[in-house]
Amino acid sequence: MSTLRFKVVEEAYGHKPVAVDIPDSRPSDYFGMYVFNRVQMYKYLDKATYDALVYAIDNKEQLTRSLADGVAAGMKQWAMDHGARHYSHWFHPLTDGTAEKHDGFIEHDGKGGMVEEFTGKLLVQQEPDASSFPNGGIRNTFEARGYSAWDISSPAFIIDHTLCIPTIFISYTGESLDYKTPLLRALNCVDKAGTAVARYFDEDVKHVISYLGWEQEYFLVDKSLYSARPDLVMTGRTLMGHESAKNQQLEDHYFGSIPSRVEAFMLDLEIESHKLGIPAKTRHNEVAPNQFEMAPIFEETNLANDHNLLLMSLISEVAHRHNFEVLLHEKPFAGVNGSGKHNNWSLGTDTGAMLFSPGKTPKDNLRFITFLANVMAAVQQHNALLKASISSATNEHRLGANEAPPAIISMFLGAQITEVINRLLNADLDDNIAFNGKEGLKLKNVSQIPELLLDNTDRNRTSPFAFTGNRFEFRAIGSSANCASAMIALNAAVADQLAKFKVAVDARIAAGEIKEKAILAEAKDLLAANQAIHFDGNGYSDEWKEEAARRGLDCEACVPRIFDAYLAPQSVEMFKNTGVFTEVELKARNEVKWEMYTKKLQIEARVLGDLAINHIIPVATRYQSLLLDNVMKIKAIFESNDDGLAEQEKATIKAIAGHIYTIKDEVAKMVVARKAANKVECEREKAILYHDTVKPLMDVIRYHIDKLELMVDNEMWPLPKYRELLFIR
Repeated sequence: MSTLRFKVVEEAYGHKPVAVDIPDSRPSDYFGMYVFNRVQMYKYLDKATYDALVYAIDNKEQLTRSLADGVAAGMKQWAMDHGARHYSHWFHPLTDGTAEKHDGFIEHDGKGGMVEEFTGKLLVQQEPDASSFPNGGIRNTFEARGYSAWDISSPAFIIDHTLCIPTIFISYTGESLDYKTPLLRALNCVDKAGTAVARYFDEDVKHVISYLGWEQEYFLVDKSLYSARPDLVMTGRTLMGHESAKNQQLEDHYFGSIPSRVEAFMLDLEIESHKLGIPAKTRHNEVAPNQFEMAPIFEETNLANDHNLLLMSLISEVAHRHNFEVLLHEKPFAGVNGSGKHNNWSLGTDTGAMLFSPGKTPKDNLRFITFLANVMAAVQQHNALLKASISSATNEHRLGANEAPPAIISMFLGAQITEVINRLLNADLDDNIAFNGKEGLKLKNVSQIPELLLDNTDRNRTSPFAFTGNRFEFRAIGSSANCASAMIALNAAVADQLAKFKVAVDARIAAGEIKEKAILAEAKDLLAANQAIHFDGNGYSDEWKEEAARRGLDCEACVPRIFDAYLAPQSVEMFKNTGVFTEVELKARNEVKWEMYTKKLQIEARVLGDLAINHIIPVATRYQSLLLDNVMKIKAIFESNDDGLAEQEKATIKAIAGHIYTIKDEVAKMVVARKAANKVECEREKAILYHDTVKPLMDVIRYHIDKLELMVDNEMWPLPKYRELLFIR
């Protein structure tokens, strides 16, 4: 494939020009060129193997081992034709990242040479070390055995010269050690429960599909400046730094003209994404300086999640080619907006219906109201769990700030949907209901559940879970997170609620009630019982926090305590009912969550202490000495009894001394607090201690360092400042 060469001249910081290879063809011509998709399957597999594999994928069935050899042979040939020399099972351990171990396509030929080989056994199952990944106590260090197994629903792809095969990752005893396993379980149960309810309206429905459209926000910083900030290198965020005089207050960056260096990077990223089958579509400047966003076309949730994780690896590699570093931390800079990863979630059927799309017929709108009511019930009942699913040490910096959803889960519906719900709740179904054949029902006082437009809501940026026309936007997910965490909790909770709804409706029908009336009555009961979760106002206001507490919504803001929601009785019961997690798996995952929270704060505290004592204080002391020397020289030249001379210098010296003393004192306290917390064996209690005793001291230390930054000579200050980091040149 021929390419055009697009040269981007980068003069900032002495960078050499960067050339981007632009394929001399349309994106549709090279989209998925490194993906073993159905086009490639058809080309490289015999017809019987192809038909069996496609049937298994479409019907969510297992592929027999007898067919795996044929698939492996075709996949190997395709991969080698594209230059691949190795293969790897690609999985999602409990680190929010991905993992892979590369093996070559070689075996002994028995004659002293080598032969390229890749069998069905190697495709279907591998045995990576399970002891070195987070496991929450499920595996001992000496118990290393774990298994990765091929996920046929997500196509294999090639990165560089390695064939990557998406897989699950489980322990020797069968517990999941990854995100994909429970995600697939959650998607299967929402398929089953959703299909049972969807068939009330269309008996031809065989599957309900969960869809996800993520929006990935990120920051770019110049690589040379990044390398000069140990806090960015070690923690992904700036642990100190006074805000720039100009940041986002003029609101001129959002949707503004994209800098040429960034546009070249974005173009390169889009091309590489398209080659890997990631349907990247949207790009733009975000609110904060140096903050940007990429968003793809919607896909099935499992594939969309794989693509997001793949992008998170790909984006760093492409950025390096353009002398950038990508920051996926939720709050890399204080004083400006942090980064999220909005998850646009929806459900659809294999017949093409979108279950959250209001329609033009009474039947369609009854279906819409039915699924809306069940989502409301699931979100209200499990609001604490959904908040736990998006919580982390890094996202804790972002939640609750006036830039992102508050640490309270509520549900925005908009004026039109709210009006329809209110009219339904105020209608007397016994007196005002009539049926119109198989079309569904008419409510005389509510205009047949009126026709609703697709764009029937405004957008509420303060809502963590907002209805946006034909989907819900779960806005609280952090930019560095694995989307699966939120999607597992949401799909499982909705599946559990839909199963309960089906039981209740069937009981009404068995008692002689007309189907449509039974459905609407149950939906109305759910809407009435779950109004506490519905809030269309300003989620940033203090009044809402007070109101949310009165409504019984979870208002906990401490992340280690938020994680308790996973082990609440209703969460354990829900996950047990759906088969998504066992109680053992839940306990293990919470151990991992608490441990990861502690380790991230532990690293930050150690880096901050090192920078404060070994970088900031020596520089501040040297500058203080220069000022003292200057004062002494002034007094030596002028009359010594003139107390008015050098007063500003003396005030500065005194202020610097105060900040230095406080920093030393607070760092010492932080070390003591950290050591005390480290002695605690219980991971939950240790994480809470880090939150309650270590984290506040870090904030105090940062305050005084940031004050020193304004006082010390700019040429002496050892770290690049915000005004340099936040504006791409």
